[in-house]
Amino acid sequence: LRMEFEQSPIQGVILIKPKVFGDNRGLFVETWQKERYEEIGITYPFVQDNHSRSVYGVLRGLHYQREHAQGKLVSVSLGSVYDVAVDIRPDSPTFGKWYGVELSAENQWQLWIEPGLAHGFAVTSETAHFHYKCTDYYFPQYEAGIHFADPDLAIDWKISSPVLSEKDKVAPSFKQFCRALGL
Repeated sequence: LRMEFEQSPIQGVILIKPKVFGDNRGLFVETWQKERYEEIGITYPFVQDNHSRSVYGVLRGLHYQREHAQGKLVSVSLGSVYDVAVDIRPDSPTFGKWYGVELSAENQWQLWIEPGLAHGFAVTSETAHFHYKCTDYYFPQYEAGIHFADPDLAIDWKISSPVLSEKDKVAPSFKQFCRALGL
């Protein structure tokens, strides 16, 4: 078996624990294999890979696209992050709930976040290299977000004094997101 997986409490969010082969030379891990991932329900085609480098305390999120929703398979190759998916699908039984997990170079875990969820992460190490395979392209005109510190979501990001982009500082609340959907 080359990986273990755990279905999170949110449908469509899967924690993947690939088999890591290590010795005195380093390590090898299979980060994607179409047939194996299809067996656990990840059947979307991937069209874009992204890599970001951030320093301790950087928080990116919570992001989503209003159209062309992106599924993401995320992992960390250096350092560690606290990674969070928020269910923003109004018809979902876990609407408004979130799931978080530490992803690190040490554990080599991945998180699958299917299209239709918001995503963010906070860097918990000195530096982190974060990777994500996406099921759709980035369209800046459809980019949207929800405020990371929304009290209705009450996410524990595992850091204090986050470093944010200007757009993340002014992202709307979860209540504003719901009102925009007519909920």
